[in-house]
Amino acid sequence: MHGMANEALDLEEVQVRAHYDNAVGTSDAASEGKVNASLIKNRPISRVGEIMEFVPGMIVTQHSGSGKANQFYLRGFNLDHGTDFATYVDEMPVNMRTHAHGQGYTDLNFLIPELVSHIHYKKGPYSAEEGDFSSAGAAHLHLVNHLPQGIASLTVGSYGYQRMLLADSVAVHDGQLLYGLDINHYDGPWQVAEGVKKYNGVLRYSEGDAHDSTTLTAMAYHNRWNSTDQIPLRAVRSGQIGRFDAIDPSDGGDSSRYSLSFAKQHRDEHGGWQMSAYAVRSQLDLYSNFTYFLNDPVNGDQFNQREKRTILGVSLSKSWLGELAGIPVENKLGVQTRYDKLSPVALYNTAQTQRLSVIRSDKVEESSAGLYAENTLWWHEKLRTVAGLRYDRYQFDVRSSIRGNSGNTGDGITSPKLSVILGPWANTELFYNIGKGFHSNDARGTTQTVLPIGNPALPVTPLVSTRGSEAGVRSEWIPGLQSSLSVWQLDIDSELLFVGDAGETEPSRASRRYGVEWNNHYVVNDWLLLDMDIALSKARFTDVDPAGQYIPGSINKVASLGATVTNRGHWFGSIQLRYFGPRALVEDNSIRSKSTLLTYSRIGYRCNPRTTLTLDVFNLFDRKASDIDYFYASQLAGEATPVNDIHFHPVEPRAARLTLTYQF
Repeated sequence: MHGMANEALDLEEVQVRAHYDNAVGTSDAASEGKVNASLIKNRPISRVGEIMEFVPGMIVTQHSGSGKANQFYLRGFNLDHGTDFATYVDEMPVNMRTHAHGQGYTDLNFLIPELVSHIHYKKGPYSAEEGDFSSAGAAHLHLVNHLPQGIASLTVGSYGYQRMLLADSVAVHDGQLLYGLDINHYDGPWQVAEGVKKYNGVLRYSEGDAHDSTTLTAMAYHNRWNSTDQIPLRAVRSGQIGRFDAIDPSDGGDSSRYSLSFAKQHRDEHGGWQMSAYAVRSQLDLYSNFTYFLNDPVNGDQFNQREKRTILGVSLSKSWLGELAGIPVENKLGVQTRYDKLSPVALYNTAQTQRLSVIRSDKVEESSAGLYAENTLWWHEKLRTVAGLRYDRYQFDVRSSIRGNSGNTGDGITSPKLSVILGPWANTELFYNIGKGFHSNDARGTTQTVLPIGNPALPVTPLVSTRGSEAGVRSEWIPGLQSSLSVWQLDIDSELLFVGDAGETEPSRASRRYGVEWNNHYVVNDWLLLDMDIALSKARFTDVDPAGQYIPGSINKVASLGATVTNRGHWFGSIQLRYFGPRALVEDNSIRSKSTLLTYSRIGYRCNPRTTLTLDVFNLFDRKASDIDYFYASQLAGEATPVNDIHFHPVEPRAARLTLTYQF
């Protein structure tokens, strides 16, 4: 009676096709899917955050030192460091709200990629369980519970790259104890060596199976680095500096993150339940100088963004299987709570990392609770619907060093969702999705009445509504080929934009985005996988303004082509090309960035069943391109007035890394 519902609930019955688990019958949208560890381990990534590029259409770059959160691009967004894309590791949220550097800051440097079992991604605000920051989409990165063999690896490479990894799991009582230690050093091609010193550790106990399981995970991360931030194009063209030089050589940062999380779940023929709880303690000191000598011609414009944060959260959900007038039905009810305490989140004027004055220092407490309900009805073997409703309530408490900016405020928002799935016919399904989402704004903006420079200011809207819709198709009609096509639209009541001279995001005008995505994964035979992902989008402000309608930094063309070879005797390898097109850098589109095309490659050799040697080459053709471009005013030493200019962060030149891995 509940055959279709049971299949939807039991993850063990999900059909697996090669490296991707987005097969027909397993998703509620054409743009939803799952990437398995078998693909993740077979493609090279130059920095940890690039693991997000396994989400089709996602581009990951950097505009500062590699210890800082990456820049993310998806569906017409320059997502800055993560705004409007929600990221989780297991059930722990990675996005940092009311962050010292940018709203939704998503730093994945604490992750060990070899310990990721799969990535479940969704795009658009169509899932009731996704809340803050998920308007463009969400990704859940899940860790393994055990390893079939221990891993000991050593990597050495260009520009002082060194990495050591040790990971294994052992049986303890009725479960498995997993441990991992990752140590990394990197100088990079920069004139001022990054001097990255990064340490990652994971300790995880798990027991049970897919129906009943319990996990307890401790993670620790610390990183210290020097930064070469974006540099002005005029300084390079004049020969004042090289492409890999810095204007302010004292920029850099220090970051740490420690967490403890617990999860438990139960599933049976009547439904299931799951709960999770987490505690995170993080700290960041970031020194940046984007405008050089524009504001202070004597000491320079370097500033320090600093925060100490504690996060506590609990999530609970319960599912019931049953019938409604003979129709199989699944109902789900869930609640998600989160509490952030920042003491402090602060901004200082500095010179050579020495503090000169306090711009502002705040103590913030931000709490939220989200309640959601979801109903799935199998009307027919060829028709199912998923209807959801979500309500979120936020409370902000700010104690500011600026008189008039302290206060309390709250806000709530309701987000309905609906998905209609037709099929399958000939291994093909049709999808229609519609829903509302939101992103929260920085708590400090919700209570402000005056800017740090003394000018009056109006409080910002605490929770900003988004509205999205999507129509799509997924097919496996051709044996071995998974193909999906989706057409989507997203409206946002207030765009969050990066402001160069402030070094952070600020609310802006309402906007609209729409586009098309085409994703293909073709298993040619048992040793060759081909991938092709293409995404086209258009982003514009919706209100008329003399400044223009273009959204600075919004991406409109993304393409990725790849081939992965496995099980070819002793040899294996892959090659991946990724392209992201030119972007408008100002509202009237008069200044544009150039496109960027990069190629990564890997060739590996299995010396014996336990030992492999792998060579990864990044930027294979040594392209001279930008990781990111901004347009704003800055002033160099010796310049009499500020100059509007493109400021860019170059992609790193061709680099090779050799890894020796032993499995024990």
